[in-house]
Amino acid sequence: MRDLNLKGTEYFEAVARLGTVTKAAKELEVSPSAVSQQLGQLESQFGVKLFRREKRRLILTLEGDRLFQTLTQAFGAIRNARSAITHQRAVRNLTIRVSPSFGVRWLGPRIASFAAENPDWNIRVDATPDFSAFETELVDFDLRYGHGGWAGLAETCLLHDFVLPMCSPAYLEELRGYSDDPKEQLRRARLIDSVKMLFRWDLWLASNRIEVPDLTYPFRFDRSSMAIELAKQSGGIALDSVTLCLPELQRGELVPFCTDFAVIDFPAYWFVCPPRHLNRRIVRRFADWIEAACADHEAQMRGFLEGVGCTFRPETGH
Repeated sequence: MRDLNLKGTEYFEAVARLGTVTKAAKELEVSPSAVSQQLGQLESQFGVKLFRREKRRLILTLEGDRLFQTLTQAFGAIRNARSAITHQRAVRNLTIRVSPSFGVRWLGPRIASFAAENPDWNIRVDATPDFSAFETELVDFDLRYGHGGWAGLAETCLLHDFVLPMCSPAYLEELRGYSDDPKEQLRRARLIDSVKMLFRWDLWLASNRIEVPDLTYPFRFDRSSMAIELAKQSGGIALDSVTLCLPELQRGELVPFCTDFAVIDFPAYWFVCPPRHLNRRIVRRFADWIEAACADHEAQMRGFLEGVGCTFRPETGH
């Protein structure tokens, strides 16, 4: 490709398409002699005639027609690529990565309000438990679940989580039919395991000095949304996040298993990105919006739990 006369191919394509040097020169905004010179150089390079003259028109030879067909496809592909790149550059995109359950149950019902305030932006939400590799992926920021402390990244705690055992009112009545003792109820209960929660049943039982012989889980899910849904359907007790199911608690579809046990309270949801990303106005705008929305949600959660008699046990890690 180094010795290919690219300007000559451009001039040749215009002449072949328009039929005359004069028309091609007008389209290219050059002189007819400049076009003729480039055609001569191209024919010398290929060692063949690309046109034959019939009256006042130039007709492609067999070799010229083959080159023209190839160039038509190549130039078309280049024009399409340029159009796509230009359009992509003109469109304003915001890409967010978020854990699946938080994305579906918390962010999903709220993000329309942010979109309405920023109608010129296209918002992509990538729901995955995997954190972004910011140096190789085109992601503006993560909404991460964890204890924080990600080296080299700017992080802001958005939301404390409140974790406690929850079940349906019907299932709680069923357990109370066995015993009035909550510890004995837990020994008989079907425990639903959310495998990606930071605080799981084994840790919670040990911290509350409850022994459950032969601890087993008839249900194990890698999505809190599935564990919460099963608990709503009286499938067992879920040890899970109030952040993800406050509406179900407010409607009475779920209830705390027992308010004698303190709610685990810890910073859990974080806004995370490279520091340079905070220089983007839309990133700062989203950060401000979600901080306000999370503060309101956390106040609602704390108020609800206090209202039903829960106490809190702050945790900073295992």
